[in-house]
Amino acid sequence: MIIEFRCEREHARQWMCRETLSIDGRDVPVQIVWTATAEQRPAGLDALFELERMVLRRGKQGGADRLKIISEPTQARTGAADVIVDFTRNPRHPDCSARLYLRPFFNGAAGENAALTAILAGDLPVIEIVNELDGSVLDRGHPSGEIAAGLSGALETVMARTLTMVTAILSGRPRILPQIARPAGDGMRRRPGEYVVRGLAVSIAKEIYRLCCYAPHWHVGWRHNGSAGVWETGDLSGPGWNVLADPGHRFYADPFPITWQGRTFVFFEDLDHRVGKGIISAIEFGDAGPVGEVVPVLEEPWHLSYPFLIEDGGELWMIPESSTHGDVALYKCVRFPDKWERHATLLSGLELADVTITRHNGMNYLFGAWRDGTGGYSDSLAIFYAEHLLGPWLPHASNPVLIDRASARPAGNFVTINERLWRPVQDCADGYGAGLGLAEVVELSSTTFRQIVRHSLRPGPAWPGRKLHTLNRCGQLEVIDGSRVQPKVQAFASQSPSAGFAGERTQRAGTRASSAGTSGRPMN
Repeated sequence: MIIEFRCEREHARQWMCRETLSIDGRDVPVQIVWTATAEQRPAGLDALFELERMVLRRGKQGGADRLKIISEPTQARTGAADVIVDFTRNPRHPDCSARLYLRPFFNGAAGENAALTAILAGDLPVIEIVNELDGSVLDRGHPSGEIAAGLSGALETVMARTLTMVTAILSGRPRILPQIARPAGDGMRRRPGEYVVRGLAVSIAKEIYRLCCYAPHWHVGWRHNGSAGVWETGDLSGPGWNVLADPGHRFYADPFPITWQGRTFVFFEDLDHRVGKGIISAIEFGDAGPVGEVVPVLEEPWHLSYPFLIEDGGELWMIPESSTHGDVALYKCVRFPDKWERHATLLSGLELADVTITRHNGMNYLFGAWRDGTGGYSDSLAIFYAEHLLGPWLPHASNPVLIDRASARPAGNFVTINERLWRPVQDCADGYGAGLGLAEVVELSSTTFRQIVRHSLRPGPAWPGRKLHTLNRCGQLEVIDGSRVQPKVQAFASQSPSAGFAGERTQRAGTRASSAGTSGRPMN
């Protein structure tokens, strides 16, 4: 198979510079056909991109940077390639004999200008890959922008996810076409210069904020609830939420509660801002709340978070997120709660975040936010399945089964209510960790997947703060997490309950931690 990319020579970019495209581990040849410009870009765009490269990315090269072409432009050919991927607005040649002719659309229009128009209107576009031979939409997705810095970074993110979708189509895997509404935008298209100036101002404001405050600073909320909980009400109402106090220079996130051997503990990510790497810690809970001190239970040289817990074969197991290490590792509890040993590697050679497993119709299904080395961290859902926890784990026929920043990334344990399977999802439409969705899984097998988000949760009067991205329950104990502003000057001055939100009840807990390295959590 030979793949042909059709791109505009006058607007050649670094992401186009490739000789192959990796499809299921095979390097498939790619030839670039440079075509004439279909429509002009805004004046000064490349100069603005260069300014962003120097200021926002500190000189680091990006996929949207200008690509210098030394050779003479190649004229468009017909019959030379099996598959053509046309990134322009130029019409398809009537004598084209390629068996597949793909054209990416951005909010319903083709070409780079369409992507830029959407970004300048205030949001990343919905991407659709259309087969021009019959007009069918083969795939659809909505990228997340956690790592998108400025206008050039947003364009790079969009094109990265476009290539993810093209690769999935060319792999021959059946695609699951989700219904995703195109973003409305803010009704105003900014000029590129205004967008970049605004982006630089926001970047400077964020740097000032980071000098004064820890960002982000997550915290765990808990409550004992003997009546209908979040899954039944579809909101955060009910008994008031308490905050698990932290020492200020460390944050707590991703809470997972479990009762084991007659004792209830909440396990969570424990990240020291001073070194930027997370470990897994736990604290015991009684009828009145936290008991004793926070205890470190698992640490590796790499960042750990999202301590998913599962009982299997009479044993307790943990799968902490270790996406920065490039694997999915299974740990066995050899002494509850504070001694765990690495037992097996379930999957390797991939970035898979927030792994969550459920058993459905006699099969184990493993869900995770998948990243192929580019693009955002929260928009692509991959599923694997196995008869037994130890595997072997096989990929779902349509991986990635979903590319949607609003409903892809796991946010806690699956729940079965009245024989219906549900999963909490991170809603990153307004940024990483901005909210939660409660999604009903209406189809799930090794070849099918479909979910419907029934409820949306946001921080508010019931749970003050800026973020919300994990939900779990064990008996009457419900736990969530969120983020708050944490000034650095106050972090070491006090561990008193006043460090939390005014009016919230808190519990003091001593802490111990030892860590070094770099966190893999998106920083907002």
